[in-house]
Amino acid sequence: MKHFLIDTNVVIDFLIDRRPFSMDAAKLFDLSERSQVRLYLTAVSYNNIYYIVKKHSTHSSTIKTMRQLESMTETIETNVGVIRGALNSEFKDFEDAVQYYSAATVKKIDSIVTRNVSDFKHSKISVLTPDEALILIQSTTR
Repeated sequence: MKHFLIDTNVVIDFLIDRRPFSMDAAKLFDLSERSQVRLYLTAVSYNNIYYIVKKHSTHSSTIKTMRQLESMTETIETNVGVIRGALNSEFKDFEDAVQYYSAATVKKIDSIVTRNVSDFKHSKISVLTPDEALILIQSTTR
C-alpha cells in the first residue's frame, strides 16, 4: 500500500469540486476509502481547508465535511521541529515547507501529492501530481 501526504490544494479540489482537478482527487480519496492507499494531512492544513471550504458553505456544514475528511485521512502533528525546519528551509512557500517537514516525520510516506510540484523542488521525498499518483497506484496493484 502506498502512503501519500496530500497537499492542501488537492484536498480543496476534492471538497469543493474544482474541475477538472477534482476528478483525480476524488479517485485518490475513493482508493483511500477502499484501503488501497493511505492518505495523510498535516494538522495545519485543516485551518486552510476550513477557510476555503467555508466560503462555499455554512460553518456547520463545513465542520461536518472536516469531520468526514479527518476520518478518511491520518493527521500528522505539527511540532516545534517541523516549524524550525520550515523556517530554516529554502522553500519559497512557508505552508509547503511545513507540509514537507511534517511529511518527513512519517517514514511510511512514499510521496507528496500536489498540483504544484515545482513548489516542492527542495523535497527529498518523491513529489507527484494526483494523476501520477494514480498511475503509480495502478502499476503497483497489478
